[in-house]
Amino acid sequence: MIKTVIDIHTHAFPDALAERAINSLIQGCNGEYMPCSDGTLNGLLNNMEKFHIDLSVVQPVITKPSQKKTLNEWAQSIQNDKIISFGGIHPDSDDCKRDIDFVCDLGLKGIKLHPEYQQFEIDDPKMLKIYDYALSKGLIILFHAGYDPAYPPPIHSSPKRFAQISREMQGGVMIAAHLGGQRQWDEVYEDLAGTNMYLDTSMGFNYYSDEQFLRIVEKHGADKILFGTDSPWSRGDEEIKSLESMPLSQEQKELIFYKNAKRILDI
Repeated sequence: MIKTVIDIHTHAFPDALAERAINSLIQGCNGEYMPCSDGTLNGLLNNMEKFHIDLSVVQPVITKPSQKKTLNEWAQSIQNDKIISFGGIHPDSDDCKRDIDFVCDLGLKGIKLHPEYQQFEIDDPKMLKIYDYALSKGLIILFHAGYDPAYPPPIHSSPKRFAQISREMQGGVMIAAHLGGQRQWDEVYEDLAGTNMYLDTSMGFNYYSDEQFLRIVEKHGADKILFGTDSPWSRGDEEIKSLESMPLSQEQKELIFYKNAKRILDI
């Protein structure tokens, strides 16, 4: 039985914005994903208690450059013994290095990037410079990876592109969400598994098969897989139950549920 659970991939919104943000996201994906909380920080904390999750990492998505100050300051303000928050930058900022420095000055441990919402190609040379600078400052980078129902193809990321980025960066911690590429798991196995990129399990167990998950873990290594839910878009108790049911060793499960996260977050 796993005693500690760290959720590397969650979302919450400031109280004044949460209802509007959640409704907009439901509308954007035509109801394909439905939330299990109201999108507030209290909603996240209440679910953590119900689902027996010890620590959650909030992943803000900055959808326009003008949000960078208020959202990053809010991210810093919500941190406590149950919550760590990453910050965010927008690729269209007039000075991404300055924005990364601001995230570091706030003491945040990483940044979230979403190639669909922020409309960028993950292997754009401009982006490689941004990743390189963020990683040099000790920040973790968590990427949305693969399909998003709010945005029709072509998808701005792919397992092959993530693998190339991993080879080019050669240092620091980068995480491709949704086990490396939502609905691209055959390509994850072929192109991305075995690289230095970390993968999280978020929004996964209802979509990929047990067989797909297990073969990716075997090839990639449980030491580079992180438990995540994408809360409020999936239920943490169901995700925990799915992972606990897998025919993995106790040590592999502990790595995925919390040990890898503790190591990369330095906690």
